[in-house]
Amino acid sequence: MKKLSIRDLDLEGKRIFVRVDFNVPLNEDGKIQNDARIKLSLPTIQYALSRGAKVILASHLGRPGGKINPNMSLRPVAVAIKSALGCPVKMADSCIGSEVVSQSQLIKSGEILLLENLRFHPGEEANEIKFAQQLATLCDLYVNDAFGTVHRAHASTTGIIPFVGQSAVGFLMEKELLNLGCAITNPKRPYVAIIGGAKISGKIEIVEKLIKLVDVILIGGGMAYTFLKAKGVEVGRSLVESDKIILAQDLLKKSKKQGSLIVLPVDHLVVENLRPGASIRSTLVDKTPEESIGVDIGPATCKIFEEKISTAKTIFWNGPLGIFEMADFSQGTLNIAKAVSESQAMTIVGGGDSISALSKAGVTEKINHVSTGGGASLEFLSGKNLPGLEALSSQ
Repeated sequence: MKKLSIRDLDLEGKRIFVRVDFNVPLNEDGKIQNDARIKLSLPTIQYALSRGAKVILASHLGRPGGKINPNMSLRPVAVAIKSALGCPVKMADSCIGSEVVSQSQLIKSGEILLLENLRFHPGEEANEIKFAQQLATLCDLYVNDAFGTVHRAHASTTGIIPFVGQSAVGFLMEKELLNLGCAITNPKRPYVAIIGGAKISGKIEIVEKLIKLVDVILIGGGMAYTFLKAKGVEVGRSLVESDKIILAQDLLKKSKKQGSLIVLPVDHLVVENLRPGASIRSTLVDKTPEESIGVDIGPATCKIFEEKISTAKTIFWNGPLGIFEMADFSQGTLNIAKAVSESQAMTIVGGGDSISALSKAGVTEKINHVSTGGGASLEFLSGKNLPGLEALSSQ
């Protein structure tokens, strides 16, 4: 998709609305836990400032449900940006209204105005025209650098665009599209996809797409149990989407017909109760005790997955391979994170838990591309239209 880049815009003296993704995790005391998303946005912001733009930053944070929630204010982000760039950052009390319009008109070239949380207003997620028009009054030009939001048709990602001059992508968005594009267009082979997470229902399209695209699909996490059940394997009380068993059977048939190889766990760790400190045992998946719950891939499965990963030339990974949020059940995911990092392949990782696993394993820097948009990356790879990208000005 040939879209205008921020490089194509005349920024001197212009008010530029930059949609960024500052949806960062906050501690109970309001301090930022992880500022990675802020750091990734800096190149676009710095470029705009260096070209004499008046930069207006807009983002959401959390899910306030269209209501003001002080615990989800972007004020901590303003402090972080000021510290990172060493320049003043003015913080607006809202993202629309006469006072914000006045602030947008008063900022000078090379200055930054950060708007308050877009989702404090119901018009953002509802993509209300009036709300989008109010956002548009703040700027002359528009840049979207929030890849994690482009699969949503919200006011700040699509609604605003018809009411501004030109619109373009920022540097982070360009990087996402370039690297994810490599996973679709002539990827080096063998191409191994690793798909995890709790449910198959949210990843149907990507699995169907990958069956046609890759050489091997390694499936773990809760969704593996629906596939195992589809093959007639009894998995105790492990998570199974009963209404998706027929779909899983169909995907297995398509994979076999296409020549792609879906690899499922052969062993796993099981417990009788999902709680920290629960007694854990390893068992073959086809020997799962009736009252047991699968919580992580086992050592034999890790070895099989690691062997497939070691031969790959391209790797795409999305989703944990166990109940990763519980430390006792995270080892399989961490092992795979290390294996992916040690591979000589082109490695692409997306999804919050997968990225957390890289961080916990201390291997983030060894991955070629860590996508900032889990859902957006899946929809991009599965061939879905991304509203926030399609709406931008074309070259």
